[in-house]
Amino acid sequence: MKRERFKPPEPDDPFCCCGDIDQQREYCCCDCEELDNACERLIQRDSKNEDFLSRLLSVLSDRLGLQCSPLGSLRIELSVLPPMLLLPVLLQVAALHCVLGVVVLTALPGLVLWYYYMTHRKKRQTLFFLSLALFSLAYMYYLFITEIVPRGDVSYQQVVTATTGMILMLISLVRTKQGPGYVRADNRHNNNTSANQRKLCNQDSAHCNGVSQSDRAVEKKRKWCSICRLVRPSRAGHCRICGVCVLRMDHHCVWINCCVGQDNHRHFLLTLLLFLLTSLYGISMVLRSVCPRQSVFTALLYCPGVYNQYSTALCFTCVWYSCIITGGLLHLLILQIINISCNVTEREVQLALRNGTGHRRFCGLLVDTGTPSHGFMHNWTHFLTMHTAEGPHAPLTLTDVV
Repeated sequence: MKRERFKPPEPDDPFCCCGDIDQQREYCCCDCEELDNACERLIQRDSKNEDFLSRLLSVLSDRLGLQCSPLGSLRIELSVLPPMLLLPVLLQVAALHCVLGVVVLTALPGLVLWYYYMTHRKKRQTLFFLSLALFSLAYMYYLFITEIVPRGDVSYQQVVTATTGMILMLISLVRTKQGPGYVRADNRHNNNTSANQRKLCNQDSAHCNGVSQSDRAVEKKRKWCSICRLVRPSRAGHCRICGVCVLRMDHHCVWINCCVGQDNHRHFLLTLLLFLLTSLYGISMVLRSVCPRQSVFTALLYCPGVYNQYSTALCFTCVWYSCIITGGLLHLLILQIINISCNVTEREVQLALRNGTGHRRFCGLLVDTGTPSHGFMHNWTHFLTMHTAEGPHAPLTLTDVV
């Protein structure tokens, strides 16, 4: 039997990133022409399309899909790689000298804020912040086990306490990621609402039910979501990042890559509280081990001889890194407590400030949005006993967690 010789590709043929040289597969796992065009624009420095770099990264991200028979196609997001690769390197460089530590720990929050501004402006989801938070937690715990515990300054009960706090925080995070509670389409409710509105409007075309036509149009515009094609209940909002309407929407948290709403607001608050308690407890144990002669507050600012050994310098640098993250999340927790105490959501606060109807008080920590408050105890009782959306939760999968 005569075998057919391999025919080399022509110069104008697009490059197939799948390596399918015999071209006999039923389908190709990627759009090779799109990748070829993106690379050609990059080589020719085509600046007409400002978004071609992001499209190139998106195409390359699709190329990293791993075909697994039992699990199907697994897509690896490129945004999870920078924290895993750069964070250990930057912290180890910062531990070389105190000047390098100041420079790195000052520039690192600036880079994170810049990336947040870029992703927030484009209104797209990213796993960068969730990966940074989880990998920071894992790296801090690894250094605690490998550098602090062998010193003998930490007891077995303290290790168990810190480990238990971290596990409880991760469990609460998983519960938070199960969903904020989405607005479901109810055709019967929508039809009844429309019929009632038409009946009332037929009675008086100029003034219906004590509300003018212009006011009714504004109110209907607020409740009707043109993207999801449904009527939103009160205090619900549409998330432009997730592309869905959320019940009692508070905000979209980039650190968990999920919206915070009616179903997961309590778990979100619990996750913040557990993280802060565990982080403060771990910071105090590390400072007592690295600087045993100083108090906890004094050792954070003045710890003589900490840079004499690289291991102690690395632990001290990680303490300052943990303090920066803890300070940011503490500010978020304080804002959440104030909003809940005043019966407002973060979305309502931002809308009030944007429309000019909100008034800042107490250095901007409290914003008067005009939403009626029923008292401190009643607001917290309503928040803690708030009903979740009807219907059982779907089984939690790996895709839901990330």
